[in-house]
Order: sequence, then structure tokens, then C-alpha cells
Amino acid sequence: MKATASSGQRERLVIVGNGMVGHHCVEQLVSRGAHERFELHVFGEERQRAYDRVHLSEYFGGSCAETLALCEHDFYTANGVHLHLGECVLEIDRERCEVVTAEGRYGYDQLVLATGSYPFVPPIEGSSGNARLVYRTLDDLDGIRAAAASARRGVVVGGGLLGLEAANALKSLGLEAHVVEFAPRLMPVQLDGEGGAALKAQIEALGVGVHLSRATQSISDGEAYRYRMHFEGGEHLETDLIVFSAGIRPQDALGRTSGLDIAARGGVVIDNHCRSSDPRIFAIGECASWNGSVFGLVAPGYSMARNLAALLMGEAAVAFTGADMSTKLKLLGVDVGSIGDAHGATPGARSYRFIDEANSAYRRLVVDASGKHVLGAVLVGDNSYYDTLLQYAQNGIALPADPAALILPQGGGAPALGADALPDSATICSCHNVSKGAVCAAIDNGCSDLAAVKGCTKAATGCGGCAALLKQVFEHELTARGVAVDKSLCEHFAYTRQELYGLVRVEGIRTFSELLERHGKGHVGCDICKPAVGNILASCWNQPIMDPALVPLQDTNDTFMANMQKNGTYSVVPRIPGGEITPDKLIVIGQVAKKYDLYTKITGGQRIDLFGAQLHELPLIWGELIEAGFETGHAYGKSTRTVKSCVGSTWCRYGVQDSVGMALRLEDRYKGLRSPHKLKFAVSGCTRECAEAQSKDIGVIATDKGWNLYVCGNGGMRPRHAELFATDLDDETLVRLIDRVLMFYIRTADKLQRTSVWRENLEGGLDYLKQVIIDDSLGLAGELEAQMQHVVDQYECEWANALNDPEKLKRFRTFVNDRRADPDVHFVREREQRRPAAPLHLIPTVEEAV
Repeated sequence: MKATASSGQRERLVIVGNGMVGHHCVEQLVSRGAHERFELHVFGEERQRAYDRVHLSEYFGGSCAETLALCEHDFYTANGVHLHLGECVLEIDRERCEVVTAEGRYGYDQLVLATGSYPFVPPIEGSSGNARLVYRTLDDLDGIRAAAASARRGVVVGGGLLGLEAANALKSLGLEAHVVEFAPRLMPVQLDGEGGAALKAQIEALGVGVHLSRATQSISDGEAYRYRMHFEGGEHLETDLIVFSAGIRPQDALGRTSGLDIAARGGVVIDNHCRSSDPRIFAIGECASWNGSVFGLVAPGYSMARNLAALLMGEAAVAFTGADMSTKLKLLGVDVGSIGDAHGATPGARSYRFIDEANSAYRRLVVDASGKHVLGAVLVGDNSYYDTLLQYAQNGIALPADPAALILPQGGGAPALGADALPDSATICSCHNVSKGAVCAAIDNGCSDLAAVKGCTKAATGCGGCAALLKQVFEHELTARGVAVDKSLCEHFAYTRQELYGLVRVEGIRTFSELLERHGKGHVGCDICKPAVGNILASCWNQPIMDPALVPLQDTNDTFMANMQKNGTYSVVPRIPGGEITPDKLIVIGQVAKKYDLYTKITGGQRIDLFGAQLHELPLIWGELIEAGFETGHAYGKSTRTVKSCVGSTWCRYGVQDSVGMALRLEDRYKGLRSPHKLKFAVSGCTRECAEAQSKDIGVIATDKGWNLYVCGNGGMRPRHAELFATDLDDETLVRLIDRVLMFYIRTADKLQRTSVWRENLEGGLDYLKQVIIDDSLGLAGELEAQMQHVVDQYECEWANALNDPEKLKRFRTFVNDRRADPDVHFVREREQRRPAAPLHLIPTVEEAV
């Protein structure tokens, strides 16, 4: 038994529940310095720390628990929070102010219930085992995956949001998927009859069976499949597994057993400050009932968490007075949007409808009796109208003379609502409750680019649905402050990087001087345009960067084809494709390191770095490495760095594809590829993800049917998980799509822009990128592939090229007229071990060079 005592004068704050809302509450408390005021304990019933349930379906696309986690593994410890995972709170002793678990009793001064909800399973005879699966937690998904391994067909009971997500999961597992819904339409809460019909048509076109107005009475053994579902009226459907997603119920058991007030339809009753009938106990999220309503979306839960954190920290707390339940979704690849009073239930409400039966698209606009304000909307098939309609509804903006124009085909969604029309109170990001005013304040406080605004406000870092609107507001506000949104590269070129790339490519320009003469001004260039143009030229034509015309464009690292270290020495990084290396090559690296007294380090990219080389030693070292079969690893350039891999199916008992073979193929193809920023790849042989592919610019994860492709992730200062781009690809299709993605990035990104930031700033986001790359909506696919093939065909190891050119080797001499090292310069290690003199036979003298 345990008893937690108060530490000093700090109050004891216990949070029961480590889901998205509970974790957000902890984040808000930590950001306010809660460790100084509270001894904070968090209890999670699951074994995993808080993870993203909104994107739960990605678990079947290759994501793992770590990928979906909402924080780093040491977040709680680093912030003084005691996290109890896998420890279920069994009861609340309100008299003694303690929570009870199987491990002991823990005292509290304040208690927060964030226990969420549980899936409702109708009492159906015969529902057990694989006939009683639910779709709620990672453990649930593991159970579905296990059941699917020996199944051909799966059925989801429930055609709501989670039900359609579950159907998508079954489809991604290779099963024939069906949805059974009791109501006469799909998503009955969000959609009206016409919207439900449009959604049904689109989902059936994807190969998912939809069965409406079906009440399951019992489940028995099947004939062709494992189970038979018997419906009211005598119909039946056979299947191998059944997933119940028939709605959720508040997880209010702790509140009930401890005597807290419970709403008639479930949920711990709370006031406007999330306080229960016991003044020491609060409830937030789906376990709470405010004014008789339980909110099943994450945004209202986040709002409760923020308000409660402020209250607990003694700040002026904003009252919780309900939440907007508008949602923008993509279900099985189909756009669905629901705003406000989607059903037109408000007295006097009138509707405008647009029905496109040919494309199974539907839009409905609900306005008030005066016809001047939006009350709600329904969208199926095209969510490009959503952001504009939401702002009209949320901010009471007066409608145009013809309201129907807002939902009629425009070629790009509803007519854009200018950022100047939005009041400061307008909500830009619902997930994190970021208003236009907060965005403006961030700009006033020095956020000068979109990435900085996102980092400061967290806008567009939740579901990402507000990214386009955020960019619009940001650029408008810069202009309003007199800051011209000038996208010129520098004073010498009145073009963006993307425009310069187009000029170089179309006009066949191969030198900086030619580009400056045709399209720039001045005679020399600067530290901004020269390396940017050098990078563009390398991306287009892949000429050796040590060619005389290109050398002046390079920065220090590219100039000497090595990374300069803080003591003035350089690092040597030979390419080790896919991390695969022979014993003989390992021996060579060891011999070179000993000969030149180099520090060796195995990197996270599965390479061996050699540190401490002096400038004049670089050709000597590379001469020995290239003779042994190594190539430059391009660690010094904005280029492909590494392709990391696990051992794959060759050795690993979990591997389903040859990840090493694919890594070797990718590294051989893209080695030397210059891009706006460095590129890192990884290939994992199964969904256990040992190569960490989802943190890379290009990530590839093996499936039983081929490869899943992830794009635009990275580590660094602004970590970002890569996004699932395409599934079950064969080898050739995988390479073809990577060709297109990389070359489109190279063509359109800004200078020094990583793939993650490029993707975040793309108008239309991931969907637009898929249209361009997969659907070839711009007709560029063949051109992108041809350009990549040209770069591949032009590849030459830059160090091998330099070693064969006496003129290029002159750059690596300490003295113009002497090949020896400077005898007065000594590089001393921390332990004062003096470095030996280096051999000099590979560096020509002035006479030899001439």
C-alpha cells in the first residue's frame, strides 16, 4: 500500500486519465509553472503515455505508439510530474481525499477526472471474441490486427465518424469491409439525408459495403464466413470479424460510485468552471456533462483543460459555456464537413442546396430567417468551402447578396473571405483555440515567418485543417503593418527561388554569371544568392561543385567538400549505403583513422564519421578511401545524406520485405542529389519501424503487399512526423513517386527550406501534393521523372573528380608554394596528445601542378 504525502507546502493535484484531454491539461499546467505549486500525479489506465486518438487509423498505416505519442518520452519526468501508466484508479475516497489503485492510496487536495469515454456495444446475443471487437485504443487496434490476420471480411457496426474510421482500418488491412448502420443514413448526427446519400455513394465506390436501417438481433456461426449477423426482418450478413462502433458513453464510473452528481444521459455534472458537485473534484472532456451535453470532440475538451489549468493556477479563468461542434473530416479519403446547425433546426432557418449526383457531391448552406447570417452547413465531397463558411458562421459576418454563391462551384471552394473581414475574436485554430488576435499578437512580438507563428501559438499544429487560413491571415497582417511580403531572393534577384529555378531550367543556364547577366542586377552577387544559385545549378545539372565556375558559389563546407569543426579541422564522412558495410571496408576505415589520428563516431544515420582532419590531409585521406571503394557521403552539402535501414526480411524474423535492398537502391539513385535543404531517408522492413522512417524526409515502411511511403518528416529543432502518402506500392511505383516528390520539392521550395516546412506551407496541404504527384493533376509527372533521371545519370563522386584534377587539389594546400603543413600550427587534443605529421605524397607541389 502507498500513501502520497505533500511535499513542503505544495498542494497535491491528481489527474485521472492520460488521454488527449488529460495530457493537454498537464501541458497547460506545466507551461504555467505548476511544479512550484503542485505535487502533480497523473494516472493512465493504458500502458502507453498519451497518444493522438484523432489519427488512430494511421496505426495500421505503419505508425507506432511512439509515433502517435503526444510528447517526448521524458516530458513528465523533466517537468516534475509523476506519471503512473497501467495503474487504474479503482475508487475515490472523498472523505479521506484519496484515490485508490491496486498499488495503493494517493492523497489529493484537488482532483481532475479526465477519464474520457468507452465504446457502447449493444446487447446482442452471440457477440463475443472476434465478434465483439471495438475501435478505441491501441490495444483494441492490436486485437483487430490479430483477428484480421486470418480473416477475409470484416464488418463495422455503426456508421458514424469512428465507424467509418474503423471501416477504413479494415480496408487497409486487406479485408473486404462493410458498414452496418441502424439509422437510415451514415453519420446521422452530422449529415442530413442528402449528405448521407452522397457519402454512401462515395464510400460504396471505394468498395466498402454500406447497409443502412439494419438492426442486428443476434450473431451465430456462419457458413461461408465465421459469423452470421441476423438483422431485424430476416436478412443476414456473414463475416469473419465484427467491430462495434455504435457510439460512446461517458466514462463516469468513478463519479457514480463516489456519489458525484451524474447527468441523466451520463457524465459527471460540471459548472462553467468544470467543477463537479464536490468542490475539490473537477471533470473535463468526454466524461463531463455541461448543461446536459457531453462533447465528443477533442477541441471542447482542450478548451475545458485550458480553462481549468488557469483556474487551478489562480489566474482569471474563462468560463466554459459550451463548444462549437463543427468538424472537417476525411473519411476513407472522402471530404466531409459539418458546421453549426447543419440540420436547420433553428426556427425560421432556410437552406440552399447544391447536389452533384454525377460526382456524389453535396453542399447545404443553412441561413437564418433574415437571410443575412450563416447558421450551419453540410459538405460532402469537397471541403474547400469549409474554412470560409465556418468564419461566416462563427463570427456573424453578413452574407453576400446571393448566399447561394458561397456553395456553388467556384473552381477553388467558396469565394475567399478576406482576412480583413475577420474580427480579432475569430477562431483560426479550433484545436488550440487560437484567435486572429493571438496571431496578430505573435506577429507584433517578433514572429516574422509562418513557422514562428505556429511555434508561438500552436495554430495549425493539431489537425492542420486551418493551415491555409492561418497563412492568409499572416500575410495579410504583415501587409497591414507596412511589411511588404517581398519574396525576392535578395537585392540582386527580384525573383523567388522557385522562379529562379524555372529560369535556370527552361533557359538552360549553367553559370551564376549568365543568370546574373540575364535576370539580375549588379556584378558580383552576395552571400544569399550565390549559394542559392549554386544549389539550383547543382540540382538541375549535377556538375561537380569544384568546377572553377561553381567554386565561388559554395559555402565553407562545400568549398572543401568537408564539414569544418569548431577547432578548424574537418570531418570525413564516406558513404555507407543503407548502413551495409563489408569487413574489409571496416578495416580500411580503421586503418585510415589510425594513420591520421582521427576520432571515429558511428552516427544515427548508420555511418562512420572521422573527425580531426587538417585541410591538407583531406585529399590524402580520400585517396585511400576511394581506392578502397568508398564514395563521398555528401555530409557537407544540402543534399541526400543517408538512407537508414533495418536488416529487413533477410535476417529479422519480423521483416516482410528486403529493407536493406531497397535502401541500397534508393541511396544509389539519389546520392549526390542537391536540394534546398539536406535530405534523409529510411527504410523499415516491417511496422515495428526500427529504422525510424517516420521521422525522415522520405520514409518507407514494408507491408505484406509492398511499401508504404511517408513524406516530409524530420527531426531537428522543429520535429515533425512524416505523413502517410501512398500504401502498398510495388518497387517501381515507389521509386517513381519518390522521384516526383523530391523533384517537385526541389522545383518549388524556398531557399534553405526543409521538406517539412515546405509541406506545411503548401496551399492545399497533403491532398494537393497527392493530386500533383499521384494523380498528375498538373501534367508534370513525366517531366519530374525525366529531370530526376538526368540528375541520376550525371552523378560523379565529387572527391574522385577532385583527386583526378591537379588544379582542384591546389585548394587543399596550406601554402601556395609548398605542399607541406604549416609547422607552426599544432592541433592539440583535450589530453594534449600531439598529432603526428601527415604523409604528403598525394598533394602536388606548385611545380607539379603547373
